[in-house]
Amino acid sequence: MSSYENIQFEHDGPIARITLNRPKAANGIDQALAEELVRATEYCSEDPAIKVVVLTGAGKFFSAGGDVRAMAAADDAGKFIEKLAGTLHHAVSALARMDALLIVAVNGTAAGAGFSLAVAGDLVVAAESAAFTMAYTKIGLSPDGGASYYLPRLIGVRKTQELMLTNRTLPAAEALEWGLLHRVVPDAELEAAVEELAQQFAAGPKASNASVKKLLLVSSQHTLEEQLATEAAFITRNAESTDGAEGIAAFVEKRAPKYA
Repeated sequence: MSSYENIQFEHDGPIARITLNRPKAANGIDQALAEELVRATEYCSEDPAIKVVVLTGAGKFFSAGGDVRAMAAADDAGKFIEKLAGTLHHAVSALARMDALLIVAVNGTAAGAGFSLAVAGDLVVAAESAAFTMAYTKIGLSPDGGASYYLPRLIGVRKTQELMLTNRTLPAAEALEWGLLHRVVPDAELEAAVEELAQQFAAGPKASNASVKKLLLVSSQHTLEEQLATEAAFITRNAESTDGAEGIAAFVEKRAPKYA
């Protein structure tokens, strides 16, 4: 496993933890951080033992998004952002397509690409003090990081337009009401709440949970019949697996399953 300077990466059995770690820069995403995020996400994708990945930020911010100061200092802003967005998007794709579940713990403000990363989780838990804003058009840019993919699916086009065009800030409680989050907890309880979820899924059936991710990812691209066929293929594969056999046996025997 490579060493990291801009993120913290920990791997403990079935649980991996990624922490954006540039607190003095509000965990702004520069090229170095994006490249480290790719390395960490690829590692999580390739290690069959990892069932859960927890993503959070160090300090008061989850992430303020792309590092605008680094953009301003670039000789060619267009080329700089093209490379940065491409690298970040590699990580976003890996997080979405890996078999492990992604739990995002939003510990503070999530802006721009930080917002995009926050809502990409399979489960998203936010601290009460967290806040969410797009902020792109404030500086003459447009969304990246998957925001234009995830937000319309989560909250609809009208609310997405409002967020992206007005740059309004949603406090955590309102983000929960809109459907951007799964849970909001007091700041002091965020780590414990996320750890409880992580442990729950670490003890669960990896392939079964991965199937849920994959089915939801392709559902909007399929006709009903195509999705039914995909569902049939996945449930058959899971029924034939060790975890499937254990889950069925445990149900019949009225005991808690013990998944690999």
